[in-house]
Amino acid sequence: MKKRVLAMAVAASSLAFVGAAQAEVKIGFLGGFTGPIESLTPPIFDGAQLAVQQINEQGGILGGQTLVMPSADTTCSDASAASNAADRMVNTEEVTAIVGALCTGATIAAANNAGIPGGVVMVSPASTAPAVSELDDNDLVFRTVPSDAFQGEILAKLMLDKGFDEVAVTFVNNDYGRGLADAFVEAFEAGGGIVAENLAHEDGRADYRSELGSLSGSGAETLVVLAYADGSGQTVLRQAYESGMFTQYAGADGMVGSSLIEAVGADVLEGMIATRPGSPDLPGTELFNQAAEEAGFDPSAVFAAQAYDAAFLLALAIEQNGSAEREGLSEALRSVSSEPGEVILPGEWEKAVELIAAGTEINYEGASGRHEFDETGDVPGVVVEMVVEDGAFVSKGQVDL
Repeated sequence: MKKRVLAMAVAASSLAFVGAAQAEVKIGFLGGFTGPIESLTPPIFDGAQLAVQQINEQGGILGGQTLVMPSADTTCSDASAASNAADRMVNTEEVTAIVGALCTGATIAAANNAGIPGGVVMVSPASTAPAVSELDDNDLVFRTVPSDAFQGEILAKLMLDKGFDEVAVTFVNNDYGRGLADAFVEAFEAGGGIVAENLAHEDGRADYRSELGSLSGSGAETLVVLAYADGSGQTVLRQAYESGMFTQYAGADGMVGSSLIEAVGADVLEGMIATRPGSPDLPGTELFNQAAEEAGFDPSAVFAAQAYDAAFLLALAIEQNGSAEREGLSEALRSVSSEPGEVILPGEWEKAVELIAAGTEINYEGASGRHEFDETGDVPGVVVEMVVEDGAFVSKGQVDL
């Protein structure tokens, strides 16, 4: 009898464990928690986690199951680390979908080596290089951030409008840096500007004085640095200042971080110009801003709003798909993000669940904009001007072509 009771207890506990396991739906997060964007990653992760928190507070997903978000570190710059991180998410954690990765090289490695073979939908909130659009991905890789083909053009227009007609450019030698530099140089020269020097550099080195000598020798007084705030971009700017080179600096989204100003000096970078993806003036933006402030993180942090949208969209797609299975999720993602449909704003999870259950089409309009994915999984976007003033990057509003 004791053995029978013990067996029944073990069986019951096993069933309870299985039930607990089945009561969770997983969306993974791949981020650069270490490496050249380590100071930018925490608020991006916070943005994604805010969506998870709101969903669970409003009854959970798929009939009351808990949404969880395991995370893994890609290091941003190491393709092997990114592949291993994605493999763990896809094959060990067995996630339904993934938010990420963040750096373009990490996203491409994660997608090619784990995400696409595993049939897992990935939505990056930060991978901006044009190369993402070129993936043979079976409609599995999306992004909630505009391509650098757009941001590079915007940065060029902004600088030309401000009267900068000659610049030197240095870019980190990876998919992100090359793609952004190509777009910027083409647009800047097409607008009548002169790119006196355009030079790649390798990330992670301690000394860039040789490259800086070539860049400064071009005669340009403005240096455009297309790299990362916690990586080569920081070192390049510091050594340029120490060597007395250049009178003006500019950059793009990878450089927009408080760690850059702290490392190089507020007085050194005063007046630096940069661009970054932003959020349009839509109802969803204000709702996200309020929720983020209540959650204790900066809603204006670069890519935080895009990460929120990536997580919320994936959850909506899972709900629309009716299960935690991977098959059919990309089609569901396109459905919940596109017109026509009743508009769902950030935080409106209960409303969305009711509409989906009733068979009503929905259209999510998010924290960082409307996400009408094109055939390559890209979205139109908003790019804003940032300027260093009094020790901080300050937004100067949207820049239009």
